[in-house]
Amino acid sequence: MMLLQIRKYVLVLMAVVLLLPGICVRIPISHAQAGAFITLDSHQNGQAIQPGVAELFGTYSGVYDLQLIVNGKIIADVLMDDPNGDDIGSWSYKLDTSQLDGTIELVLKGNDTVSRYGIWSPWTHLNIDNPAAHIPEVQVTSSSGPSQQLNKLDINITVEGRNPLSLVELRVGGGEWLQVPPSKKGYHYKFKLPHSRQAVYSLEARATDTFGNTGYSQTFYARVSPHPRENSSNPASVTENVYQDQILSPALVGLMEGDNASMENKPEAPTSSISSSYPLPDQDRAIWIWENASYPLILNPNSREVLSSMAKDTTTFQQRPITTLYLAVGQYNGTKMLEDNRKEVQQFIEWGHREGFQVQALIAGGTSPPYFGAYQRYHTQAVKEFEQILNYNLASGTSARFDGVNVDTEPYILPDFKTAKPSVQIQYLDMLQLLMERKEASGLHLSVGAAIPRWYDTSADASDIPWNGETKWLSEHIQDTADYISIMNYRDQAEGSAGIIAQALNELAYANKIGKLKSVVIGVETKDIADGGDPETISFHEEGRTYMEKELNKVYDVFLNDSAFGGIALHHYSSILDFPSEWGPGGYTWQPPADDEPPSTVQGAAAAAFDFQRIHITYDMAMDNAAVNSYRIYRGTEADFHIGPNTYAGTSKGLSYKDSGLLPDTTYYYKITAVDIGGNEGTPSMAVSATTAPSSMKPMVIDHMNIVYSSGIATVTVKMVDMVTREPVTAKISGRFTHMAGKYVNAATNAEGLFQAQSETIPALRGEIGFLPRRIMADSYYWASAYDQLPYPTVIWGEP
Repeated sequence: MMLLQIRKYVLVLMAVVLLLPGICVRIPISHAQAGAFITLDSHQNGQAIQPGVAELFGTYSGVYDLQLIVNGKIIADVLMDDPNGDDIGSWSYKLDTSQLDGTIELVLKGNDTVSRYGIWSPWTHLNIDNPAAHIPEVQVTSSSGPSQQLNKLDINITVEGRNPLSLVELRVGGGEWLQVPPSKKGYHYKFKLPHSRQAVYSLEARATDTFGNTGYSQTFYARVSPHPRENSSNPASVTENVYQDQILSPALVGLMEGDNASMENKPEAPTSSISSSYPLPDQDRAIWIWENASYPLILNPNSREVLSSMAKDTTTFQQRPITTLYLAVGQYNGTKMLEDNRKEVQQFIEWGHREGFQVQALIAGGTSPPYFGAYQRYHTQAVKEFEQILNYNLASGTSARFDGVNVDTEPYILPDFKTAKPSVQIQYLDMLQLLMERKEASGLHLSVGAAIPRWYDTSADASDIPWNGETKWLSEHIQDTADYISIMNYRDQAEGSAGIIAQALNELAYANKIGKLKSVVIGVETKDIADGGDPETISFHEEGRTYMEKELNKVYDVFLNDSAFGGIALHHYSSILDFPSEWGPGGYTWQPPADDEPPSTVQGAAAAAFDFQRIHITYDMAMDNAAVNSYRIYRGTEADFHIGPNTYAGTSKGLSYKDSGLLPDTTYYYKITAVDIGGNEGTPSMAVSATTAPSSMKPMVIDHMNIVYSSGIATVTVKMVDMVTREPVTAKISGRFTHMAGKYVNAATNAEGLFQAQSETIPALRGEIGFLPRRIMADSYYWASAYDQLPYPTVIWGEP
């Protein structure tokens, strides 16, 4: 507590100093709010530390939901201490550096308490001398150059590391990993394949040292020219020093079977330029499918029937069919689908093609690297993620290949996108060009598209970007480079100066100018945006599916005959499944095929305390005869508690849940059930438990909440009380209206603990509006939301 008070004193002193004439103190700020900042005080930039646990700490002001990002890979919530409830406090985190070596990059990111946009700390770099965690650096090359006869393909592997090596391996064409013994000149692999048509081979190497650290090379794409058949009577014959136990992918095996080999497995000839030189497919209508939905589609074949039924339905909302799937392929729950479940991915894509879908791989997330991938120092990681898709395609038959790649790298999230213009913009473009060059090197024909915000052609942050000898809008450089773009045109109306149509005109005009047909896909939002800067206008969630389809029809009316228009993409699959026609008594949702069989019992549940009022729960994926739609988390204070409305804690669409608003120094037990798309609930998991940390903070709760609707406006009233004494508490409440409304509000309770706020105007004969508190702060209190009465009420009016 004393340390916190000292830090607060320092913050006040800094504020005073800033007001003194002639004195300039640089404090890291975001574009969102000048008064908000985050510091890292425990270490200096460039400091050397020992392997082990590093105690990190610092201060913050005007931010919430702080996360620490380490090397773009580790993203962790930090402990925040704000006993006065004024959004000024300290943070701390114990970073395990035992598996890190060399320079590590640290940065903290939070949300501004006013704007809810991102706030960043300064970058900090620490140096760790830890040979036991050093990752070998691996490179694979061909001594014969990038193009050679198939019978003279020589591969050299170089490895640099701090520890002795235990194993060096090579993978050809996505086959199994082959051990490569050392030679006098390092690691050399030479092989001969019997006659083949023109092909491109992906060559990957990895090296493991005696500590178990494994490093991976970037892919070398060997372009092989056809040559006359030789040794056809003995296909396995090889030249001297050639390994005869080569294990190749099924696609390459097909290439080695002579002139009668299946053309289905023949890799395509390389493209002639970085951008597309072949007609782009019509993507309308596309849909983004994130990992919490894409992995079940891969691992549970039964779930695909739900996707197909929903995508092909054109009658429920008078909608167009979904024809293109952006399937997320990032790591999820410790699994990498393109490596660990390649066979299942092939089966899914083959199924998708039989069903008439295009299937594109989706690269996105935060970060590892996606948006960190815009930085030049992370380009290697970004390229490797992209190569995984190329290598998967080269290892798969035509019917099992991705049709494209949707790259959702969002550099504008980065703290210096605005302040260091055009540096980040240029680095992002360089990354995109690297990806396109990798595609060209692979010889694959697949569409590569960039997801971009709607303002890359209008904002000052995207104007006058000099790159490759030309100065243009950022959107135009991207359109020059990528095969297509998908505009994140997230607005809830088609017409008007800020509407979907107006915001896409420039990109369509430019695509026509440069002759890229069907290269502009328009993306729209359907999910509930709880924390966005302007949630009322971003998403169609408030208006409902029927309204959305009417607005999208207006977009089609304007653009359907535009040669550059490639269709509309919906964000995203999980929200579309539950998206109602409208809110209120007349609303309905898409109905899946009839099903009365519940999902399997959830396995692998675990619970771990985060701090004095939060516990993290994880569990494994459940299976179902159809599709699992969500997981229900139940909480009790006894191991044998019964699940039901009184013990319901919340719902998750993924395989984890953060249960917050608990009591300090208390043991909680959890059971998890899976619920399928038909509403059938499976049997609960075994109970797991965790105990919260102690704290002197006092719990406050919502005593009651009610909402009324009158004259087109919803009014919410909330009363905050001390959980123990039931006395009123003066608190600051931040939250937003939900269902048909979306306005975000910030206000304080009065002396009686009462808070009142009004929604935006929603004139409707029928409907439903709710209110979702997001943050409640008070001096010496914390919000024990787990003890509020759930669910929070809504107001419903009108007749069906």
